[in-house]
Amino acid sequence: MTESKRQQKFSRLIQKDLSDIIQKDKPGIFSNSLVTVADVKVSPDLGIAKVYFSMMLVNDKKLMLEKINKHKSEFRRDLGNKISKQVRKVPELIFYIDEVEEQASRIDQIIDNLDIPEADSSDLEN
Repeated sequence: MTESKRQQKFSRLIQKDLSDIIQKDKPGIFSNSLVTVADVKVSPDLGIAKVYFSMMLVNDKKLMLEKINKHKSEFRRDLGNKISKQVRKVPELIFYIDEVEEQASRIDQIIDNLDIPEADSSDLEN
């Protein structure tokens, strides 16, 4: 199901402002790990925002996600302070690990390991 223009606009707003909060206000939470907001998906009623974090150079991603979830109320409060003039209600935040990059590298590895024989020149002429 595709998102409406309103959902897309709201998603971009949340992504931008949460990224600012992570970089400027809460850098200590991430212990010098490279954590970024990869994507945000908002429900049609704008009440729930699913936030996907990209975690490069993080050894234990589940532990980092737990750490982020412990500070969920702080993130929501800070987000509310930033977007309060633009929205009526600050959405409930649900955090996920973005695994798109890992899946892409896994697919690249599978493709690299494929044993595809060279085509014969006689096959190409037919």
